[in-house]
Amino acid sequence: MPVGFGVLGPVAAWDAAGGEIALKGPRHRAVLARLIVARRRVVPVSLLVDDLWDDPPAGAVGAVRTFVAALRRALEPDRPPRTPPRLLVTEGPGYALRAEPDDVDAWRFERAVAAAAEEPPRRALARLEDALGLWRGPAYAGFAGEHWTRAERARLVELRLHAVERRAEARLALGLAAEAVPDLDAHASEHPWREAAWRLLALALYRTGRQGDALAVLRRARAILVEQLGVDPGPELRRLEADILAQDPRLDIAPGPEEAASELWTRAAASYDRTVAAGARVRLESTVGLLRDLAVTGGGAAGSRRGRGGTARRAASAAGRRCRRSPASGR
Repeated sequence: MPVGFGVLGPVAAWDAAGGEIALKGPRHRAVLARLIVARRRVVPVSLLVDDLWDDPPAGAVGAVRTFVAALRRALEPDRPPRTPPRLLVTEGPGYALRAEPDDVDAWRFERAVAAAAEEPPRRALARLEDALGLWRGPAYAGFAGEHWTRAERARLVELRLHAVERRAEARLALGLAAEAVPDLDAHASEHPWREAAWRLLALALYRTGRQGDALAVLRRARAILVEQLGVDPGPELRRLEADILAQDPRLDIAPGPEEAASELWTRAAASYDRTVAAGARVRLESTVGLLRDLAVTGGGAAGSRRGRGGTARRAASAAGRRCRRSPASGR
């Protein structure tokens, strides 16, 4: 049965039912964390000894083997005696954790953020919300001071900050500026050197009708950057300030194809309800569904859907004749 591992917070492991697996002491967790950092690669016993102790004791190698044996019993409690382990394996001079990509929360987080970059705003927002929900605290909590976690923790922290900003961009693209403001305000306050945080916060405030607050945020960003770092705001912040002062219409959101098609369908359905008999609705819903797919996917899919397009035209024509004969239409 699959075992899940967590490093986006305290180092932990869970069984297939979601129950937390007892990992014993901090050295056991350290061995597990060190193997996760290695990403399925073999970590020699000698390196584990050096990473676990500043001044290794005489029996350090034997202690590492004891920790590994205890971890194997915890991770695979039903493994028959003398059967090779499936998860924490011995290879050459050391050990490797053969976890699958979906078994470690940090690896799932990375893949979700990468996938969100290729998706439209609505799907990207849902994916990023789920990805950020994987965090239970600082990455590799309890081992922040270890040199072997330093680079991995810094990388994950940067990726998380990027995900927070990407989530804000998705909200803004969907017209959810008011929903984006609180998280962006906290994000900019916690990470005042990130110009993207100030830019997104100012834009979100502007789109909620708070032009003065948006300008105040940009002035605050300028003060922090100039006084504490000795640098002027970058071109994006300067351009945004000029655009807000000019009330440039480009700052207003324009719905993308998916949102525009959804809004058009909603308005058309409401109008249809008022004028058309109920018996014709099912046929028209099918027709409009095809047309909406074409509107969202664009002209590139037109050739492959020519047959469906002909069906849609015939259905629309038939629905139109029903509309003209409908008593509700007054004809």
